[in-house]
Amino acid sequence: MELSMAYHVFFVFGMCFSVLVVSCNTIISEKGGLNSSPFPRNFLFGTASSSYQFEGAFLTDGKGLNNWDNFTRKPGNILDGSNGDIAVDHYHRYLEDFDLMNYLGVNSYRFSISWARILPKGRFGAVNWAGIDHYNKFINALLLKGIQPFVTLTHYDIPLELEDRYGAWLSPKVQEDFEYYADICFKYFGDRVKYWATFNEPNVLVIRGYRSGIYPPSHCSGLFGNCTHGNSEREPFIAAHNIILSHAAAVTIYRTKYQKEQGGSIGIVMNTMWLEPLSNSLEDKLAIERAQAFYMNWFLDPIVFGKYPTEMLEILGSTLPVFLKYDLARLKNGLDFIGINHYSSFFIKDCFFSVCKPGPGNSRTEGFILRTAEKNGIFIGEPTDVEWLYVYPQGMNKIVTYIKERFHNIPMYITENGLGEKDNSNSSIDVQLNDVKRVKYMSSYLDALAAAVRKGADVRGYFAWSLLDNFEWNDGYTIRFGLHHVDYATLNRTRKLSATWYKQFVAKHTASKSSIASA
Repeated sequence: MELSMAYHVFFVFGMCFSVLVVSCNTIISEKGGLNSSPFPRNFLFGTASSSYQFEGAFLTDGKGLNNWDNFTRKPGNILDGSNGDIAVDHYHRYLEDFDLMNYLGVNSYRFSISWARILPKGRFGAVNWAGIDHYNKFINALLLKGIQPFVTLTHYDIPLELEDRYGAWLSPKVQEDFEYYADICFKYFGDRVKYWATFNEPNVLVIRGYRSGIYPPSHCSGLFGNCTHGNSEREPFIAAHNIILSHAAAVTIYRTKYQKEQGGSIGIVMNTMWLEPLSNSLEDKLAIERAQAFYMNWFLDPIVFGKYPTEMLEILGSTLPVFLKYDLARLKNGLDFIGINHYSSFFIKDCFFSVCKPGPGNSRTEGFILRTAEKNGIFIGEPTDVEWLYVYPQGMNKIVTYIKERFHNIPMYITENGLGEKDNSNSSIDVQLNDVKRVKYMSSYLDALAAAVRKGADVRGYFAWSLLDNFEWNDGYTIRFGLHHVDYATLNRTRKLSATWYKQFVAKHTASKSSIASA
């Protein structure tokens, strides 16, 4: 598995010189200063993970079953038939992994807490003190490395008890459960955690869980998927409504009980896509805003403005749940930041004024739009091993600028960005470690992010997905996103070229801030 030291040095620096000379020059500002950086002094550079994808330790130390524990055991749900019982064993190997982060020079780590590890039965059972103890040790060890924890309360996983008892996100009862869980996390970890995200990608959760059914709880109907339960045209909006109000409940608890004393901030993380019109027609251009409304603004508008997007209200009418006065009062607490997970961009075609073939993707409940990666036979960006990921770096600049302008430049963090490659056990380890495509991808997207920052976007952090190769949901272990290669047989971690490049990038941008501070 290990390269010789001489070969490794030649390999890393040779590749950086020959392939990445343009990338390495991203540290040069528009003014030409070698040690200047567009990123602010307090900028967070980090890596990202999630509990189910990383931790493993299935039912260890009192952890309860979660929805993904159950979902992965049903044949056909995961491409390679795998699950997260072991994952990359981050639960037991976190000190080793913190050393990897320390080598990278990052100052923050985004991870999620396993809800079922804290409350195996939700509010219907006792607190699992072994879970509290684990995360206390985890957070303390992280801080000893000088790395700030950036914590997501739930990254798709939820105690199975809540699904079995009342249908989880389809019931308003879940709001009380989430509030109770958030309160416990703020109480026991908030003295050291200064960055909280309530949810990771709730738009993905409800679309895949309640429309297409490819995520738990596998609800769908009609043309949208092949499920035994669900209503694809109603349930996504019920689930989304309860998630929005759960977010509001958690933020209200944080604002009223903890924020003043603990001094942290709280937000939500959304999956984002930049969208271009398929043609120059007015209809396709109007469809862009409709597409954003039915994907991202669906959640952010209620949280920031207290109401669903106009485009959704006009098309859906009574299909959308109504916010009560009590709900609106809590929504006024809003958020402190928006987390942006951004990987890819697409074209949008109007299906409201134009005729499109009926089917998933252009229905009434999706806003009468058709999303595609091709225009006149040409992809919007270079295709990758991941079916939904096309390399279009300018999309990073554009989506950040869009969010800046729509939501009054609320502080933003790029909470995920990265490139996935197919696992290829037949290739040599040298080939697997030589992830030049990932380096080019990260470099170009960070350049685009820097352009948005120079134009005034209040972006305060960037987290690479991911520190390690890991369990990638429906794809299991067939796709690798890591800066470090994981041998799934031995769980050994080995640095990829991208890790070395990211280390150099972080060092040069933090060095420029240090030199400015000392000047």
